[in-house]
Parts: sequence; structure tokens; C-alpha cells
Amino acid sequence: MATARPNSESEAVSKTDKQLRKTLFGMKRVHAFILIAVVVLLLPVAGAAIYWASVVGPKVPPIDAVTDYRPKIPLRIYTADKVLIGQFGVEHRDFVPIAKIPAMMKTAVLAIEDTRFYEHGGIDFIRAAGAARANLRGGFRQGASTITMQVARNFFLTNEKTIGRKLTEVALAFKIEDSLSKDQILELYMNQIYLGQRSYGFSSAARSYFGKTLDQLTLAETAMLAGLPQNPARTNPVSNPKRAQARQHAILKRLHDLGEIDAAAYRQALAEPLRVRRDAGQSYDTRAEYVAELARQAVYQQYGEEAYTRGIVVTTTILAAEQNAAYNSVRRNVLAYDARHGYRGPEARIVLPAGREEREEREEAIIDALQKRPASDGLLPAVVLAASAQEVRLETLSGDDLVIKGAGLKFVASALSAKAREALRITPGAVVRVSRDKNGDWSITQVPQVAAAFVAIDADTGAYHALVGGFDYNLQKFNHVTQAWRQPGSSIKPFVYSAALEKGYSPSTRILDQPIELPGATLETPWMPQNDDGKFDGEVTLRQALVKSKNVPTVRVLRAVSVDFAHQYLEHFGFDLARHPKNYTMALGTGAVTPLQLAGGYAVFANGGYRVKPYLIARIVDGDGTVVVDTIPPATRQDANRVITGRNAFVVDSMLRDVARFGTAAAATKQLGRQDLAGKTGTTNDAIDGWFAGYAGNVVAVSWMGYDEPRSLGGREFGSTLAMPIWVDYMRVALAKVPPQERVPPDDVVSDGQDWIYPEFVDAGEVRTIDIAPPPLAPPPGEYEQLPPEAPLDGAPALEALPPLAPAAPPPPPSTPVPAPPPPASSPPPPPINTLW
Repeated sequence: MATARPNSESEAVSKTDKQLRKTLFGMKRVHAFILIAVVVLLLPVAGAAIYWASVVGPKVPPIDAVTDYRPKIPLRIYTADKVLIGQFGVEHRDFVPIAKIPAMMKTAVLAIEDTRFYEHGGIDFIRAAGAARANLRGGFRQGASTITMQVARNFFLTNEKTIGRKLTEVALAFKIEDSLSKDQILELYMNQIYLGQRSYGFSSAARSYFGKTLDQLTLAETAMLAGLPQNPARTNPVSNPKRAQARQHAILKRLHDLGEIDAAAYRQALAEPLRVRRDAGQSYDTRAEYVAELARQAVYQQYGEEAYTRGIVVTTTILAAEQNAAYNSVRRNVLAYDARHGYRGPEARIVLPAGREEREEREEAIIDALQKRPASDGLLPAVVLAASAQEVRLETLSGDDLVIKGAGLKFVASALSAKAREALRITPGAVVRVSRDKNGDWSITQVPQVAAAFVAIDADTGAYHALVGGFDYNLQKFNHVTQAWRQPGSSIKPFVYSAALEKGYSPSTRILDQPIELPGATLETPWMPQNDDGKFDGEVTLRQALVKSKNVPTVRVLRAVSVDFAHQYLEHFGFDLARHPKNYTMALGTGAVTPLQLAGGYAVFANGGYRVKPYLIARIVDGDGTVVVDTIPPATRQDANRVITGRNAFVVDSMLRDVARFGTAAAATKQLGRQDLAGKTGTTNDAIDGWFAGYAGNVVAVSWMGYDEPRSLGGREFGSTLAMPIWVDYMRVALAKVPPQERVPPDDVVSDGQDWIYPEFVDAGEVRTIDIAPPPLAPPPGEYEQLPPEAPLDGAPALEALPPLAPAAPPPPPSTPVPAPPPPASSPPPPPINTLW
């Protein structure tokens, strides 16, 4: 028995060892460990799968938005010659098919965003592993998003960094990859991604930052845009040029490392200076903001909010060259007027912290003050840092330090004087405006307070050629062309004279130009109109009265034709009768018109007597290319649109041409060097409004200047100094290639030996004078007197060659008209002398 113990001990040890090796379900220990490890590894996977199926899966949205992509393309407004003048929409986007996107643009984007885009199936696991190692160090600090994942996020998700959002993004990426080709995914990305400055997609960004199309970009510009998707705010070349350049250089290096560009192209791109538009996304080569807004209103009225997302394209009748001329003319002449009337003082004053330790606070104060004052097309706000009579140092919003001296201080010399009033004085902390001329020299200026407007239309069709509703749309949205009701002053006179022609009066009708007293607002206060120059010429012809813009003769003409007739007659030209007084002051333009309305009225004289309806929109095309509006220019000079006779329009035109040759608008003919200009100045009482309305070459244009809160423009200012220069500068461009045009006299006007007259009134003595006593009647012929010939008009000079000058005025009569001697008893008595004069 003793010999059996060792065996039994050995067997016990062996049994125990076997049991240790089979501790889990009879398995060997190593197998158990493997099983446990597998379970440990599979549990998270299983948990993830369960989480995916129960939580992530149900939240994955349908991807119809990418499979049936309908980009939100803004409303765009163009001139008739295809120049972009405005776009409206939250997202500024140009959709460009992938085949038309330049290869280098695609390459640069993929090089920095997703090098293996065409190799992976939506998730780049190699890149994800690298990102995971970085992220395990703490927080989400490095991304592994592919182009497909970014498309998923841009269309369906937010940018929050959570596990749940990331898993949903992955699920969407797989779903997108299953539904679209790689080129389709890249096309979505390059048209949808936000790139700053309200620009979505690379085509829109190219226009915003560089004013170019994608195929016009240089390699350096391409690399700059390719760097924007990572963080459009941080790498924005407008607001953060240094960071944007660093990102650009990283992309260029990446392209070089990948062999996409050679060393020479790499060095050249690094050295290329970028010319980024500082007003990125906010300005256009042709300034027509008021036009674009009118077009926007018209489209919105029809389509509502969809107008801003469905890619509607509106083509207007505006001509880019003429619009540029109108805009520049308004700006130039308003600034010239403002300069004539002196400097008003700084716009504001701020306290500038002086100590070195307060430098940052000082910069913040400057930036805060300047950001409140938007730039006005070259009139930049700046804060004065130091000032003396010889030199002023300033800082602009961009951080530039300017030193202005000499001629640049001429306009504000009085404000730099030691004797300057406190409100006028320029001192450190003053907020002023600076501008730069074409030679690069800076000067201190100011934003004008006066308003102005200009509109030009086609005389036959009414199509707009140009429209400027104010000095600066960004400073004031009010459109003075269509919304400002102002007194027209003397620019209304041609319509009164047109009415007189229909009563039989002619340009040779003689009118008394002497003081007149008419009933006023009360019996105690009679109305006594005055001529602008305070002078009276005794007698003038109707033509002379218009050429010289005589007030008193015009009032006499109105009285002769009757206020009721003339008032109703205004309706022929499209004027709102309710806005014009039904009294004698109507002759001097005390009613109200808009510049556009006045242009429509003058178009009647320009086109021979036809009413036109101004129109702006020529064509509207929907986002899918469907033409929804195609305006056919109206047929011209149709009898249905005739509002005055052709002969009336011809005679008034002949008088308006004399206004431009010899009258208050003679400077226009002198400056433009052509004899077919026709127009009329207008200046209201106390020079509150200044006008010029006229036409030539089938273009009718009206310019206006005045203050929104009516006040005098100055004792030496008139329509000829305020508004006419705007008109002339525009017409210099509009008529550059248009030959002079002469009017052919119609058959139903004849000459009375002095001027045009309607033939049925040749023998009507009552319309030969207005308020002038008739001459003494000739005594009956005696035996020593010779009878006049039977046909006294035979041999009179032909009508075709009128004298180039307006008929000269006869010598003025005595201040009190001499009554005619009593006629023979057999003749009717002469009309009694008007006791009012």
C-alpha cells in the first residue's frame, strides 16, 4: 500500500492540471482566454451595431436633396448687354457642371481636402486612423472628413462635434456613395460648400474675391480659394490676409509635393501678389443698385420668397456704358456742388487713449467708430491721429496710416485754422472722409448731404437706358427717380406753351413783359410774379419768353389760354393733375412731378407727339432656362398713343432747340458741339430744386438736384449749374456715336414771315399778341395814298430757312402802355386796357 501513494499523488496532480486547463465549459484555458478576448472585442462592435440599428439608422435622413439636387441660386439682374448689376439671395451661388470646372481647381481642392477621394468608398480609413491617434490625446482636434462626408454634413447636418453626429455623417456618406458617382459627389461639393462673403461654391467665390470666372484664375488664386473650405472665417483673404496666405502656401506646397505642379510654377505662384477685392461680394463693375432694386421688387411681387432661390435671371433694358456715364456724372457733379459750398466739419469725434499701454484700447475705439460709417465708393472714413495746418495724419479701417498735406488739405484749410469754430475744427479723434484721386494722391473730403437723380429713356419705346436714384444706394435706399415728388419749376413751361399753340398762339406771338398783379391767396396779398433776373423787357415773343425762361410772360400766356384748359392739357403728357395747382402758379411749376414722370412728358415732344410707357425689364428666365417674360418693345408712333399733334410737337421742339442754342441751356450746345439738343432748365423759388430735362438722338434724359429736407441750394445756383452738368456729362457718352438729327417740318404748319404758325390762325389777329394793346387802325386811303398790293404775302421768304437765332425782341415800350386813339365811328371799339397793368 505504501508503494501506491506516490502514484495517487501523481494522479491527483495530473487531474488538477487537467481541470485547470478546462475551466470554462470544459475548454482549455488558452481557448477560454481567446474566447473572452473575442467577446470583449465583439461586445463593442455588437453594441455599436445595435446602437447603429436602433439609434443612428432611424435618424439617417433620405438623400433626395443630393440625388435630386436643386441648388439655391440667387436672383440675378443684368443689363441689356449682359453685365451683372445685382444679385439677391441668402446664398450667392453659380452652379457649374463638373466638366466645366478647371482641372487645377479640382486638383487643388482634392490635394488639401481628400487626396484619396477617387479611391475610398466614402470613408478614408487610413486618414481616419491618423486622426484617431491625434484625437485620443484629448477632444476632437483633427478631422478625417472626406469630400463625401462633407457633402453629407453640408446638406443634412450641423458642425457640432459629437459621436452621434459623426456616426450619422458616416452613414450618410455610405448612402451617398451608393447613389452617386464620384464626379457627381465632387460636383455637389464644389457648388454647395460655403466659402465666405456670402459665396457658396467656388465659382461664386471666384467672382466675389477676384472678380473672375473659374477659368480666369491664376494658380495662386486657385490655391487661395482651395484653402477656404477648412474655415472660411479664419482663412478669409479679405479679413485675414496673413492666415489666408499661409493656407495658400500650404496648398501650393502640397501640390508640388504630389507632383501636380513643377518647381517653376510653385515659385511663381508663391511670389504672385494677390489682388483681392476689398468689397468682395458687395459691388459690381457697373453701379446700378437702384435699377437692381426695381427689378427685384418686380420679380418678388410675382414669385415671393422663391425669387431668391430658383435661379431667376432678369435682363433689363439698361445699357452698361450709359449707366456708368450716368452714375459717374451724378457722383462727380454732386461732389462738385458740395465742394462749392464748403466744408461742414467732422462727422463725429472720439476720444483717443494716449498711453502706450492703452494702444489696444485705442485701436478698438478707432475700429468701432469707423465700422459705424460705411464707405461711399471711394469716400473712406478715417480717424485723425494728429493735425496741423500743414499736415494731417489719419488711420483708416484697414489699418493704413495716411499723411495728407499740401493740395490734399485745400478743401479743409479753414477747419485747420487756429480761428476755426469748434464744430468745424479738425483735431485728433475727428472722424472725417478721405478720397484718392487717379494719381494716387489722398485728400480730405466729405459725404455730400444734397441728393440727386438721373434717368434716361428711349424716346420711342420708353425703355430705360440709365437710372441713378441717388448719390449712394448704400447710404440712402430712397429712389428719387421714381419716388421723389418735387416742384418742376420752369421745366414745366414747355407744356404751357404747347397748350397755347392749340389755342392759336404761335412762337411769334408778342407778349407784354411788364409787372403784373394777380389775385393772391387773400384779397390783401395780391400775387406779383417776378422774372428770375428781376428785369422786364417790355415785349417778347412767345419763343423768346421760353428761351429766356421768362416768368411773367409765361403767366400771361397761361391766363390767355385759361387755367382750366392748361391744367387739363397736362394730362396728355402723363402728369398727375391732382398734384398740380389749378391757378396761375402752375405756369411756374409749383406742382409736383417725379424725374421719371418728367422724362415721359418730354418724350412726347421728342418723338413727335406720342405717349410712351417707361419699362425696365426686357426678359426673365427661370432657373431651368424657361423664358417666363419676354418683353417685345412696343410698336412706335402708333395713332392710338398720339396725345398731341405732330405739328405741336415740332413747333415746341424748335423752341426747345433754341433754349439749348441761345437760352438758359446754351452751355450744353457749346460743350457737346451739336445743334440738335433740345431741353429746358428748371429752378424753383429760392433754388430749392434744380432741373434739366431734354433730349437728342432719340434719348430723353432728366437730371435733378435738391435736399431731401427742402432748403435753398444757394443764391447763385440754378438748374443750369446744378442739374444740366449731369445731363451734359451723360449725353457726351450716350450721343458719342449718334449723328445729329434734324426735324422735318410737317405739312400743316406754315410761316407767318417770322416763325411757325398753324395755317388756320394766320389771319387771326387776336392771337398775335397777349396783353399788348392793338396798334392804331390805319385811316382810310386818300387820293394821295397808294393802296397795298392785293397779295401782300406774295414773294415772302420761304419757310425752309428760318433764321439761326431766335427773333430779336422789339424795343421795350413805355412802362405804361399808351392807349390807342379812338377809331372811326364805323369800326368796333378796341378792347379796354387791363387796369391791372
